[in-house]
Amino acid sequence: MPGVDAVIFDWGGTLTRWHDVDFHAESLALAAAVRRTPTTTDDALLDDGGEHAARLLSAGEVVWGRSRDHQRSATIADLFVEAGLDHDPDLLAAFREFWEPHTATDPEVRPLLEALRADGLKVGILSNTLWPREWHVGFLERDGVYDLVDGDVYSSEIEWTKPSSHAFAAAMRAVGVDDPARCVYVGDRLYDDVWGAQQAGMRAVHVPHSRIPAGQVGHTEGVPDAVAHRLADVHAIVAGWR
Repeated sequence: MPGVDAVIFDWGGTLTRWHDVDFHAESLALAAAVRRTPTTTDDALLDDGGEHAARLLSAGEVVWGRSRDHQRSATIADLFVEAGLDHDPDLLAAFREFWEPHTATDPEVRPLLEALRADGLKVGILSNTLWPREWHVGFLERDGVYDLVDGDVYSSEIEWTKPSSHAFAAAMRAVGVDDPARCVYVGDRLYDDVWGAQQAGMRAVHVPHSRIPAGQVGHTEGVPDAVAHRLADVHAIVAGWR
């Protein structure tokens, strides 16, 4: 078994602890960004929340279904396009504030990343997300861990999502490694993270505490190479493979 050069992490539900999300409330927050102009003639576009939220909720199911079934990425702007709504990016504050309580970095992350870096390993992040890079970087900087990340990739800035091997390859390039057999991926989803990483040639560690929504469960559940019941366990698992 080859050694390990890099450990790459999922973000939501892995570096952050899992939270159940009210997707209807999320859509209402997102609807606050719909652009309204004096020339708007479509009555639905003048709606102050409910219709917009319903459109955005349906669009989210389509966009994430496309990610699940075809590994095609999307952005927040694509979500509004799918919903048939024009939006102002400067009005996304309510949406970001809705998510803020769910973005806290797990307290075990910094000591874990410090230990991995002390062992000479590269540390990366690969996340399926609609959000722009600067949001993720901002949350990681806020929590004092971004200085320990050698490279990070967010699906909103590439063409593919996990479990596509193209997404994992992008994460490898970001941390400066080229042999997937010497990479470990850590994530909370048996399809996107475990099966996807293994199809890309990596070893996969499962963090098994997330309740994945039924609509986001893929066609296959991978069998992890190891299970970390807390993030701190990852260091010992990787050390055993080295």
